[in-house]
Amino acid sequence: MYRILVINPGSTSTKLAIFEDDKEVLRDTIRHSAEELAPFEKITDQYEFRKNVIMEFLKKAGYEIKDFDAIVGRGGLVRPIPSGTYEVDDLMLSELREGKYGEHASNLGALIANELAKEAGVKAYIVDPVVVDEMMSIAKYSGHPDFTRKSIFHALNQKAMARKVAKELGKGYDQVNVIVAHMGGGISIGAHRRGKVVDVNNALDGDGPFTPERSGTLPMTQLIDLCYSGKYTLDEVKKLIKGKGGLVAYLGTNNALEVQKKAESGDEYATLVYKSLAHQVGKWIGKMAAALDFDVDAIVLTGGLAYDSENLVKWIKEMVSFIAPVYVYPGGDEERALAEGVLRVLRGEEKAKRYSEVVS
Repeated sequence: MYRILVINPGSTSTKLAIFEDDKEVLRDTIRHSAEELAPFEKITDQYEFRKNVIMEFLKKAGYEIKDFDAIVGRGGLVRPIPSGTYEVDDLMLSELREGKYGEHASNLGALIANELAKEAGVKAYIVDPVVVDEMMSIAKYSGHPDFTRKSIFHALNQKAMARKVAKELGKGYDQVNVIVAHMGGGISIGAHRRGKVVDVNNALDGDGPFTPERSGTLPMTQLIDLCYSGKYTLDEVKKLIKGKGGLVAYLGTNNALEVQKKAESGDEYATLVYKSLAHQVGKWIGKMAAALDFDVDAIVLTGGLAYDSENLVKWIKEMVSFIAPVYVYPGGDEERALAEGVLRVLRGEEKAKRYSEVVS
């Protein structure tokens, strides 16, 4: 039996889980108030605070750090890398401490996992960070050489759900073509061809369908005119695209359940906006089907919106079920996906990658 500690730092929480092989034995989400985080100027300044929270969790649960065979942290903002489970190494740690490729709470995952793994005398890992890049070269051309399409998406959950549907089909992940639509605060739709995500929208920077709080792909000329209108600052325009776009802009809420209730109560505008979101997701699934030459074994709908909204799922199914069977896996279990990535390595089913070797 392998016992694995999972550390998943978010912007206002630290999610923790303990797995014994693939069995979850304990899970907790520790919320951090704005007041608690206020003293920390940079994300990495939260290191000791977050580590102490984790140690307190283990103490209350009756575990010592030496009880674990491996420790895995949420992958942060590193260089674009292929999918897989990575041993935390010095280069990765250095770049995360510096925030070389961006600052995010997930950067703390590898930093804390590494420190605790040293104390335990075991290895620390990350699995499928958001910057996983397996896109085929033709998918990166944007239409102008000054712009390149980037692979930034919900890699961890997408990969886990693609493996899950492959297993349900009685095949390996490297034997199927699957489209996965992760639908949450951001929406990413990936074309998985035989184990690699060969095309995907950049869910972070405004590419793809609109979402509960992001505007998605906007009409370009109208966006340029708005930027030069003098009505908005640079930061305000960025907020329109990410934070104050999508359902928030149209309906004043990012809560899909509220929108669904409005639609069910007869609010025609809410219904139209929500159907439009489903329409855009369906269109992007169609795009990814084309990227796979319409050789698609399954379509997966996952993420929070798949959990919250029966109507949204129904509308998308009506659009795309002719392409391939649609499977719905609501929510997204990042902690299990992290544990499973490490377990594959511990069992010898997969070889851990070294970040410094991959990016050199």
